[in-house]
Amino acid sequence: MSYEKLPLEPLFAKIDELKPQFISRLEKAIAIPSVSSDESLRPKVVEMAHFLVKELTSLGFEDIQLRELGIQPPPVINKSLHLPPIVLGRYGNDSSKKTVLVYGHYDVQPALLEDGWNTEPFKMHHDEVKDILYGRGSTDDKGPVLGWLNVIQAHRELGWEFPVNLVVCFEGMEESGSLGLDALVAQEAKQYFKNVEQVTISDNYWLGTTKPVLTYGLRGCNYYQIIVEGPGADLHSGIFGGIIAEPMTDLVKVLSTLVDSSGAIQIPGIKEMIAPLTEKEDKLYDDIEFSVEELNAAAGSETALHDNKKDILKHRWRYPSLSIHGIEGAFSGAGAKTVIPAKVIGKFSIRTVPNIESAKLDQLVYKFINDQFKSLNSPNKFKVELIHDGAYWVSDPFNSSFQAASKATQDVWNVVPDFTREGGSIPITLTFEQELGVDVLLLPMGRGDDGAHSINEKLDVSNYINGCKTLGGYLHYYGKS
Repeated sequence: MSYEKLPLEPLFAKIDELKPQFISRLEKAIAIPSVSSDESLRPKVVEMAHFLVKELTSLGFEDIQLRELGIQPPPVINKSLHLPPIVLGRYGNDSSKKTVLVYGHYDVQPALLEDGWNTEPFKMHHDEVKDILYGRGSTDDKGPVLGWLNVIQAHRELGWEFPVNLVVCFEGMEESGSLGLDALVAQEAKQYFKNVEQVTISDNYWLGTTKPVLTYGLRGCNYYQIIVEGPGADLHSGIFGGIIAEPMTDLVKVLSTLVDSSGAIQIPGIKEMIAPLTEKEDKLYDDIEFSVEELNAAAGSETALHDNKKDILKHRWRYPSLSIHGIEGAFSGAGAKTVIPAKVIGKFSIRTVPNIESAKLDQLVYKFINDQFKSLNSPNKFKVELIHDGAYWVSDPFNSSFQAASKATQDVWNVVPDFTREGGSIPITLTFEQELGVDVLLLPMGRGDDGAHSINEKLDVSNYINGCKTLGGYLHYYGKS
């Protein structure tokens, strides 16, 4: 892609110069164990919010607000537990400039040294040989959140005018369901966020480890459970085996009808809802760097269902999948226990894609599963229900924000980024798009091997610093688009 290159070298040089300060800022953030799922650590999550407020204040942000979201709904141990606040702030208010909202989260997943970490998870470890920063939250999502602040610091120290008006929205419950965020976005769509023209989220990752990507689609997720109830209590199979209808047998029979061994969903009507593959979309897969070997390495086994890059990526990103996750109420410990469980609950999910309608999918699932159970002629009680759903999201990878991000990526990394979708879900993406009526860009900082929810989570220094350059460059190109 040919384009008119902007003179951003002074900005990039300043970001390089400020690298020690940026690493120090991240080290301070990682040291705050802002684990949203641990009620005992809620004060630390709030402390992280105040840390961000202090940083925003020192950088010259205005209208900084800590928006309280009230009491956390059940299930909770502490009935008066407050949700962490949303951090809002503005940088610039020039009506002649575009306004970009950046979203990120300041809470993290749980982490303990005894989980298998090589170093203390909440004490940043800089491996100076490999130039890698280890610590919980380094890549998910404290590094990217601070990346935006680093960009502002670089502009201020350069004396450069900022290319856009920036609005920040940082939440503290992303790892625990983003409770309260949807309502706040809807409430502020015509108020705090009223002039926003574009939303950028940096909370995802490169597909691999060497090539930058821009992400234009996410699958949704409908999560279901099947409940089978029989006897009034767990029974001994030596006394009751063969003379009563066993719930586990019924459940396994029904679960086995949902998907075949090659991953094909067996529920009629789902395939017909999938958006057809266009030639333009198909071509986006041609230049993407990925291989069966990378899939096997990520899975830790040679069990791939597809033998070529395009089929693997299409089935990860643009086709639905059905996964069976577990059975509640069944014996699952070590040893041999001859119990007949009285009640079992099977759990499965369907990853949704364009143009699968959630409500229509539910009806297809209910009908198919109820028919399967009916065919068993079992006297047991049976029910299937939806636990939660989140819609898919897809954007136009050829729009102005994606093209601006592509130019910035080429400036920094000297390569045209891959345009990717992701198999997972980031529900807030769709909320921003629908409530604000603007397009959303997913602009990742980290690599595919960062281990966001795993042990030894890391962020390569090159990704952190070049990521800051990419974020800054993107704002310049978008501001001129």
